This record gives sequence, structure tokens and C-alpha cells, in this order.
Amino acid sequence: MKLFIASLHTETNSFSPLPTGMLSFEEGGIAHGNASRLPLQYWSGPARIWREAAEAKGWHVAESLSANAQPGGPTVRPVYEAFRAEIVADLKAAMPVDVVLLSLHGGMIADGTDDCEGDLIAHCRAVVGPDAVIGGLLDPHSHLTEAMVEKATALVAYKEYPHVDIPERARDLFAIAVDAAEGRTRPVMRDFDCRMIHAMHTPFQPMRGFVDGLIARETEPGILSLSLIHGFPWGDHPRVGARMLAITDDDPARAAALAEELGGELFALRHQIARPYPDIVGALNRAVAAEAGPVVLADVSDNAGGGAPSDATFLLKAILDRGLTDVATGIYWDPVVVRICREAGEGARLKVRLGGKCGPMSGDPLDLEVTVKRIAGGLTQRFGELASGLGEMVWLQANGVDIVVNDHRNQTFHPEAFTGLGIDLASKKIVCVKSSQHFYAGFAPIASEVIYVATPGSITPDFANIPYTKRAPTYWPKVENPFA
Repeated sequence: MKLFIASLHTETNSFSPLPTGMLSFEEGGIAHGNASRLPLQYWSGPARIWREAAEAKGWHVAESLSANAQPGGPTVRPVYEAFRAEIVADLKAAMPVDVVLLSLHGGMIADGTDDCEGDLIAHCRAVVGPDAVIGGLLDPHSHLTEAMVEKATALVAYKEYPHVDIPERARDLFAIAVDAAEGRTRPVMRDFDCRMIHAMHTPFQPMRGFVDGLIARETEPGILSLSLIHGFPWGDHPRVGARMLAITDDDPARAAALAEELGGELFALRHQIARPYPDIVGALNRAVAAEAGPVVLADVSDNAGGGAPSDATFLLKAILDRGLTDVATGIYWDPVVVRICREAGEGARLKVRLGGKCGPMSGDPLDLEVTVKRIAGGLTQRFGELASGLGEMVWLQANGVDIVVNDHRNQTFHPEAFTGLGIDLASKKIVCVKSSQHFYAGFAPIASEVIYVATPGSITPDFANIPYTKRAPTYWPKVENPFA
């Protein structure tokens, strides 16, 4: 048997002011055929898992491109087409191939191509023919398209949000592909439109129970995989929203019935899934009144992982205006401030203009007098089991507030984003993180309370009023019952 592996991974916010071009992928990580051999990063984890599992079976492995970019606006057309051409050329050169495994996002949109993953899978299918197995590993914040379901053999999405289960789902996809390639199963996929667009945090009920139920049902004979596609709300796409995907062994009727049954169960939970987001004033009032710290405030609307710039100043300005101290906040993406502070050196006191650089949804820049407490490069933070690079970082102190700034746009996954610089989070009353949910796995164990804040920004959690041009308004909470 021969396995071909490749990865193309970014999430597109159609309303982001930041185009996703070659520089974004170079910063995120590009490898031409050797990602599985490089030091492990979260974007290269599936490739390493698949190579090691295939080689343990005595299979030959051909590896192509691995390209990852931080979420942003639509991918520049020539960049996507060049990546697709490289993968397809490598696949042609590797033929004959029995199994193709692709680590994808599922929410990638390029100029001229709304469905990059479906387009790439279709190109691969044209090369390998109808009998080879093509498997796709997806982020649940994706757009499950007809082309993806039709052209792939099996699609498996991460089950957890935060996505701490990427390695497990990569192993699941490999097992499904092996059984299909070796003739033990015939996977068939069916999906169901749940007609919902909302954030679905899996550590909390009722989502915790829903996901656990999916895992339990996968042990039933004939059910190969169950994936909930949450959808990425800020992708302007005809199929944005939650979809339930079922894979059975050669039983399309059962797959369709399962998808509809489970999708209906999810829809029935919609009001319980919707959790309140206080505004900045309400969140700070709760944090100040808390008996113990640190209280973790999530700046959900300025999450780089959703395509936001990560330079919004709304929450920080409110903290400074109230004179709050014992606060740590980050990560702010401001390469200009990082450069100035690196030139000045540790211990320097200087005036900087922080944030507010990318547009109205970034707020106004803040003119601050700061002390440069620490400068560091080469640090990482954990994303589940896997490491994520942080670029050049500086720790600034202004009016009793510790501010973490970097030049590599990234959301805040883990306390290591602060502690790697020497910031003691246990001594803080408030810790503010620029993330919508991926921070939770790392920060919840150290937090006295976690508060999701409805800040202004590029990905505000106002799901009923996202200005779609391609998605029909037949979804909850836009309408109460879109099935009526």
C-alpha cells in the first residue's frame, strides 16, 4: 500500500481586513514534503501521526506540501492555486496511490474559489480515480460542502472546542482509511443541515453531553464516524452553519437517518447552548467583585484564530480608564511596538502607541508610557498536546498593567504566553486573553472564574446579524424556527 499525505490549512473570515497571502503562510509554516520530519508543531501533528502509523504497517509514504496560515481574510488567488498545483503535481508523481490523507481546515475561501477544500479534494480524485481512498481531517469550524462529501471517501472533524483532540481524530481518520483500503469497510457519508449558527463550547453542558453521546454511538456496529460541523460564522459562504455528518459501513439510509436524528437533537438544545456574553462594563464589574483571582476575561471579538487582527484596544482602554492594577493582558499583535522595544532594550522606559492599527474594529491606538520588562524570541505555547510558535515577544508594564505584545499574530492558547516571559499569573486579579475558546483548556485550571466578554471587534458574537451575502437567512438565531 502507498499513502500520500498533504496539508493546506487556514480559516477565512470574509469580513477581515487582513488578506491571506504568501507572507501569512510563510509565517504560519510551509514545508515541501518534510513536515512530518520537522520539529513538531500543531499544524504538522497529523502528518507525523499518519507517517508513523503507515510505516508501522510497512506502507510506503509519499509526502507533499504542508502549508498553514493564521486565520485572516480570503486567500490570495495565485497563492491558493500554486499550493493546489504543487499538491496535485506531487500526487501525480507518486502514483499509483492507494490512500490520500489531507489535513485541511474546511473553512478556507480564496479569491474566485469559495470551496477550496472541495476543489482540492476534487482535483485529487481526478488523479487517483474512483477506487482510491481519500480522507480529509477537518476543523469543525468549516463549511461542509457537497463537493467535499461527494469526492472524499471519509471526512472526520475534531470533536472538541477547544480543539484539544486533533491527534485522536487524525488517528480515527487513519483507521477508517486503512479499513476501507484493505476492503473491510465501504464508508458512505450523509449530512444534515441543522440550520444553526452559534458558538458551541464543548466543555460545558449541553455540548459536553452531546459530544460524549457521539463518541458512544461510534462504538455501535456499522457506525464508522460521527462529526458535528459547527460552521465558521464569519465565513460568507452558502453553507455556513452547523451540519451533522455521519459515516456508516455501506448503509447510506442509516447514515442519512443518523445525521438527521442527531442534527435534530442538537437543534433542540439551541437555547441551552446559547450562553450569555456580558459587555465590557459588566465583565469588569464581575471581575473586580470576585473574591479571588485570577478571573480570566476572554476578548472573544479580537481573536486572531477567527481572523481578527488581535490589536483591538477596547478592553485595555476600559481597564486603564478604571485604574485597575494586578492585570495581565495579551497577546496584542503590534510589530511596530515590538520593533521599537527591541531597539530600546529591557529596562527601557519610553512612550509607545499600542494597537488600533488595522481599522475601526481595532479601536483607537493607545498612547502609553511603558517599561520594557522582558524581550524574548523562540517561545511557544501549547495548543492541546502540540506547540505553537509566538515569534518575538515583549512584556510591557503600564500603570500596573502587564501587557504582552508580539510580532506573530496568534491567539492566546495557554498561560505559557505569559509565564514564558516571567509573568506570575497567580498574583493577578484579572487575566485578559485574546481568544474565543481555545484558551479554555489551558486557562480554566488556573482561573477562579472565566468570563466571555462581548467586546467590540471583528468577530463579535452577534450571530443573528452577521452581514452575509451568500447564506440564506434561514437559520437560528436569525429566525426562531427555520424548519417551520
